[in-house]
Amino acid sequence: MKVFVFDLLAYGENLDHIKEGTELPYPLSQRHFKSDVAVRTYAEHLAAWEEIDRLGYDGVGFNEHHCSPYGLMNSPNLMASAAAQRTKNLKLLIYGNLLPLHEPLRLAEEIAMLDCLSNGRVISGFARGIPREYQVHNVPLADSRARFEEAYEIVTRAWTEDVFSYSGRFWSYKDVSIWPRPVQQPYPPIMIPIVGSHESIEFAGRHNIGITPGLAGGGLRDDIVRHYAKSLALAGHRITPDHLSLALNAYVADSKAQAVREVGPYHLYFNKTLFSHGSFTETAAQRKAGYVGEHSTDYVRPENQRAAALLREDFRNLTQEQFERQAENLPYGTPQEVAERIIAQAEHAGANMVQIGLNRGAMPHDMFIHQIRRFAAEVLPILKKHEVKRVRAAEEMAA
Repeated sequence: MKVFVFDLLAYGENLDHIKEGTELPYPLSQRHFKSDVAVRTYAEHLAAWEEIDRLGYDGVGFNEHHCSPYGLMNSPNLMASAAAQRTKNLKLLIYGNLLPLHEPLRLAEEIAMLDCLSNGRVISGFARGIPREYQVHNVPLADSRARFEEAYEIVTRAWTEDVFSYSGRFWSYKDVSIWPRPVQQPYPPIMIPIVGSHESIEFAGRHNIGITPGLAGGGLRDDIVRHYAKSLALAGHRITPDHLSLALNAYVADSKAQAVREVGPYHLYFNKTLFSHGSFTETAAQRKAGYVGEHSTDYVRPENQRAAALLREDFRNLTQEQFERQAENLPYGTPQEVAERIIAQAEHAGANMVQIGLNRGAMPHDMFIHQIRRFAAEVLPILKKHEVKRVRAAEEMAA
């Protein structure tokens, strides 16, 4: 099993004290920004990635977000460039560049540069982004999918064609041959995070692109995997465990109670303060804005529709007691339990790659480093010995 650490890189100071009611103000004024905190935050995370590399993890994951302490990687390519020079073996999962918001030829060039800088260690994740990012960049949400698909074609053609021209709705180019070219041929592996819309699932299936299925686990994830397997099959492809990656949070301690007690405040800060700051998660609201289609979740079984709705209240109203109940079946606790929970989820989904969040919220650097080291010493060897060989959801569907 391949084990990555996914790092949101949140602003390294708790901001609950500046809330207006239950929410952080948006836009968030510069008077709340401390440059010394940002400098420290970047330095600490770069040091953490060096440790992740030294301890034998397979990779580290980056993301792109704007104008929020939720995540300070406005440019994941800048962070991957820094990481490429500070690490030797880690795969650099850029998860991901927001294709609808940026000039795609520039992205194709930057990722090719990164693949050269890292000697072929880039995994190129492409995402659409959350509604806040469209507000920031003044791009209509209703154009998101069309822009994504057009940008994807431009980027992949730039990587693979000697000289290409393109005339599209949003971008046009004539007689372009990019330099440098990616080290990995025909281009770096591509992955897409899937929140739940059938359009995204079917796009990934048509193009045989690996996915991370859903923010939530359980039945919704099963529904996504089934629909993805069907979409792959319609395009002449067969799903394998290497098509799937799971995003999971973990915390290693001497007991379940200790793990939940220690990580709980940071998990609550993430849910109640950082997540969806200046944005909205609800599928119904995104449908109204044209970001997702009218029937985007019709494939989801009735019992999983609430999870697919991504209701803000389910994040904002979380209590410590509710988190304790959720954690009963999640990878929080002793090293053995954490390993068993991760393997059980990976086997259930059929995924041979996991992206583990070890620093929920604005967790202090010493806690993050401690988790990196303890997970590496007591959990990582168990996971790396395990291989997921079947996608059970697809097998059940076929049966």
